[in-house]
Amino acid sequence: MAYANGMPSRNILKEDLADSYYHVYFRGGNRSRIFRESSDYEKFLQLFSRYLSLKEAKNRAGLSFPNYSNRIELLAFCLMSNHVHLFVYQHQQGVMTEFMRSLLTSYSMYFNKKYKRSGPLLESRYKASRITNDAYLRHVTRYIHLNPKAWRTYEYSSLPYYLHQVSDEWISPKRILELFESPAEYLKFVEDYDDAKEIMDILKLELAVVD
Repeated sequence: MAYANGMPSRNILKEDLADSYYHVYFRGGNRSRIFRESSDYEKFLQLFSRYLSLKEAKNRAGLSFPNYSNRIELLAFCLMSNHVHLFVYQHQQGVMTEFMRSLLTSYSMYFNKKYKRSGPLLESRYKASRITNDAYLRHVTRYIHLNPKAWRTYEYSSLPYYLHQVSDEWISPKRILELFESPAEYLKFVEDYDDAKEIMDILKLELAVVD
């Protein structure tokens, strides 16, 4: 499918294709908080590890959780108090839907049990835009990493992975970092906010995101 001006397709998951990049977004119902304390953020990161680590994770009964490590890559993320951005590369058709179902169902069950609540945690089904223009690949990660006001020191985004400050097998910044000469060059790119503003506004519009 062709895209006008190379822009990503608008909202939800219109195209489910193998070997494709997707910018994914979801938020709490009525924009309510989906992370109330640090342990909630940590739980979500643990779920990344559960479903994306090379070795299958098992529950207390010894049964394996679904493992998506060879079928989808998490390229970037940012966990905000009431919404989440992900950037993924889907190797196989349909796997993003499976991964998101596992991730969001597990977290919703954890959250509802912990805070003694019932009903849907999230506003609606997640939204996803397929990214087909190479120029957008870098801008999507910049948009994601600039979400927090104190983005340079924010604990719950993938920026530290891009700067080689930390590493984990469940996240793959390499695909994007290969577009830059070094992590320092990537940081400079992120810092150049004025240059990014127009394209970031477009990305925000495409996902119908209102912070």
